[in-house]
Amino acid sequence: MAVFFDPQLEKKPDFVRCMERIYAWYDHEVLDRVPVRFSAHNAEFDTAEAMDRWPTLKDRWYDTEHQIQKVLETVEKGSFLGETFPMYFPNLGPNVFAGMMGAQLEFGDVTSWARPCLSGPEDLSKLAFNASSEYLVKLNELTDRALEVCEGKFLVGYTDMHPGLDCADALLGTQELFYQIMDEPDFVKEVIQRCAEPFLAVMDQFHAKLFAHGQLSVTWMQIPSYEGMHIPSCDLGAMVSEDTFNEFALPYIQQEVKHFRHNIFHVDGKGVARHLDALLAIPEIQAYQWVQGVGLDRPIMQWVPLIKRIQAAGKSVVVDLHLDELEPFMDAVRPEGILLCIDESDPEVQQAVLDKLLKWK
Repeated sequence: MAVFFDPQLEKKPDFVRCMERIYAWYDHEVLDRVPVRFSAHNAEFDTAEAMDRWPTLKDRWYDTEHQIQKVLETVEKGSFLGETFPMYFPNLGPNVFAGMMGAQLEFGDVTSWARPCLSGPEDLSKLAFNASSEYLVKLNELTDRALEVCEGKFLVGYTDMHPGLDCADALLGTQELFYQIMDEPDFVKEVIQRCAEPFLAVMDQFHAKLFAHGQLSVTWMQIPSYEGMHIPSCDLGAMVSEDTFNEFALPYIQQEVKHFRHNIFHVDGKGVARHLDALLAIPEIQAYQWVQGVGLDRPIMQWVPLIKRIQAAGKSVVVDLHLDELEPFMDAVRPEGILLCIDESDPEVQQAVLDKLLKWK
């Protein structure tokens, strides 16, 4: 049972009430209104920084004081209405766990990627978790520094890590992974399984550190839990058949989500959504983030049947929509189990949205 303590954040005096709304959402219920975060999916990664202070992009990513100063400035300037929380999570890109398993990371402006380090069964001896990995060392340094300065200002979360089929993709490369799925399926399963145990151990390490400092469980999606929270995913699911997904991804997803109290599955577009029935059948997953994509995959209204399908399964869903889509969406969908992400920075407009959501019954 969660204890709804208040971290006493200066910019978030309504923290406990917001968490009560989020916990109702985890349970597919609504208190006074649905939760809403006033930022779009991945908005924090839309803008690259100038490179006038660092010789390489990696140096910028590794500049701990710069990274912490950025969050302090953002919190100082920001308003945090609704379920928008001042928070920071240490970030070296989505393939950082593959880096801990032996891959080298390449750093770009707003993300990083892994250089494949495996090519077949003969390379299994190379696959081992490195507890002294430079990436894990840096993530601990970023976390520790944030914990030193966060009190009364912001939440500190844990980094974004991907085990399972996505990790095998990072370690092998997509083309080689597909060759190995056809030629050496047991090798691929062994790679995935060898990553599972250290993944959970690293997650436990970060959670222990955060909980010891009075923090919550939260990461890039910015939806906290007083207990263990995880964002399982399989972006490669967009490129594989249902049979392949069910054989190479689903068993490991089922395995990892049992470790956490709350799980929000990241459904990255319509390709991944072809596996939705299998994912909805996993009882440990309480919610699903629907990422509808861009271009012809917008507007949100074309995805109302999919969202209702998730609701009909008794599950909750994160929905990213534009402000001008809010009213038609409210007319079409029941509020139970909905958490909204709306890209809006004006506090007056945000307050008008909150007032409108109170009428959504």
